[in-house]
Amino acid sequence: MPDKTDQRPPRTGVGEKATLMEFLDYLRRAMLSNLEGAPEPQVRTPGVPSGTSVLGLVKHLSHVERFYFLGEDVSDWSATFRPTADDTIDSVAASYAAAVSHANEIIDVCEDLSQPAPHSARPQPAPAMRWILVHMIEETGRHAGHADILREQIDGATGR
Repeated sequence: MPDKTDQRPPRTGVGEKATLMEFLDYLRRAMLSNLEGAPEPQVRTPGVPSGTSVLGLVKHLSHVERFYFLGEDVSDWSATFRPTADDTIDSVAASYAAAVSHANEIIDVCEDLSQPAPHSARPQPAPAMRWILVHMIEETGRHAGHADILREQIDGATGR
């Protein structure tokens, strides 16, 4: 896998929203890169006793993006980690890329990060966009680390 160090967020202090987005997009790219060239069926095969797989992690993050930014409800979070027989590397990567693209449309029009996200799947008010962005950096970063380890166990490659 190619070296991803040239894709790290710049240290230019271009503003809060831009900085948060650069870090989130960096981690999103790391997630997708863990699918690049991944062998089947290992990419969907759980690599740890919890049942976590590389494909499942990317699928899960698609649901998280849609939940927080698009207001799509999730009835069973544990199911979001489990690829189905119909899920392929290409379909899961495309679903994640679409979720990210739609999320970025919502983020782009947000001028004040202290304002709530425009959509919420929960009955209570949506959290502030700043909170969601920081949460998504944490969530995506945690799962990118998991995916790196699982991918390395498969064939020695990692996403960053």
